[in-house]
Amino acid sequence: MSKTLRFNAFEMNCVGHQSPGLWAHPRDRAWQYKDLEYWTGLARTLERGIFDGVFIADVLGVYDVYQGSARKAIEQGVQIPVNDPLQLAAPMALVTEHLGFGITSSIFFEHPYPFARRLSTADHLTGGRVGWNVVTSYLESGSRNLGSTQARHDDRYDVADEYLEVLYKLWEGSWEDGAVLRDRERRVFADPARVHEIGHKGRHYEVPGFHLCEPSPQRTPVLYQAGASSRGQRFAAEHAECVFVAAPTRPVLRNYVADIRRLAALAGRDPKKLLIYTLLTIIVDETDAKAQARFQDYQRYVSYDGALVLMSGWTGIDFGTYAPTDLVRKVDTNAIVSAVETLSEGDPDKRWTIEELAGFGGIGGLGPVFVGSPSTVADLLQQWVEETDVDGFNLAYAVTPETFENVVGLLVPELQKRGVYPDAYAPGTLREKLFGAGARLGAEHPAARYRDIEAVKAAAAQAR
Repeated sequence: MSKTLRFNAFEMNCVGHQSPGLWAHPRDRAWQYKDLEYWTGLARTLERGIFDGVFIADVLGVYDVYQGSARKAIEQGVQIPVNDPLQLAAPMALVTEHLGFGITSSIFFEHPYPFARRLSTADHLTGGRVGWNVVTSYLESGSRNLGSTQARHDDRYDVADEYLEVLYKLWEGSWEDGAVLRDRERRVFADPARVHEIGHKGRHYEVPGFHLCEPSPQRTPVLYQAGASSRGQRFAAEHAECVFVAAPTRPVLRNYVADIRRLAALAGRDPKKLLIYTLLTIIVDETDAKAQARFQDYQRYVSYDGALVLMSGWTGIDFGTYAPTDLVRKVDTNAIVSAVETLSEGDPDKRWTIEELAGFGGIGGLGPVFVGSPSTVADLLQQWVEETDVDGFNLAYAVTPETFENVVGLLVPELQKRGVYPDAYAPGTLREKLFGAGARLGAEHPAARYRDIEAVKAAAAQAR
């Protein structure tokens, strides 16, 4: 029997996300990213399509690698202007019952102590439907504006390990189950004996005190991760519950999925309990001919410079210094190492010229684009799942919300008819909907070792 397919919507609180230039299309509403009505309308659409969630990307910085400046990014609206992603979760939750919210936030741009409170608050307000996409950042511009320098790629993951340790202590260990009493007769809201200081003193962070929030429905939000470098894969294999990858071809995706599941098993986790989603853009219409016409219409608005702004920012390579016919070659950078490796040597049967790279990235970024009727696209989706063992698809848009509306209205019914897409949501929190188990992380997850925080502190004191 075929694996059940899963969809996430890939969005960003900005005017132009993965399809630079398409904001100029007359039906595109990305310019309304500032309006709650856009986001609440999108949330209703996605819930009607039984999407697992909306995954909201973010960068705290500007793409200024291409041609050595941010000029083209600003001119073409390439992920700038960009607003805060977390503030979208509560209003979107208010108009939905099941949709999840994956929020991107970098470990380098906020201390873990206030960040723990922000995520717990969001988990409370959404009834346990929040996830966190753990990123270590790749834009030098973001670090400069915080008065620091960008750490080396692998070193960033070393910091991330400790950042998560602090969060696990706060979320999982600081407040015991049953600490909140709400005893009106005795006038005792919480039992101080069951609320603990975490006493963390590490290489990068010193956090001695209590978590400020009572336990939220999930305690630790669902953990997402998108690092595809060898170091990023090891981090994901240990911590992540959902993993996102951007793979332009099936061979690249198949190898990645196999690697991450192998590493998860080595980390003592069940590799089948990791949900892996790959980036994809779907252009679907009633017939193949109509879908192709729609795609051709969209392509008229693609920004060549805008596409290379993104590619340069992601890879750290200034593609503006090359001729259009030059081949993409591996260069050591401090950006997204996996993006460089994927484009330069990920598929031995595919070599990219700069011009081809811009055309490919003009709609959907680093992911492929499927164009066709519901039947044609459904065949392709099933083929990719069967050949790569991927679990689902992180769907970017070309024109928003039109791309999502067409997927929900045309493609989802076809997949449901084939019995490979859910007809309804499972009950419970986001974690329960995704994995069919409890609302909280399982005992095999590294977060579980911090639940008895007094024992953790005693062991640390003895080690010193």
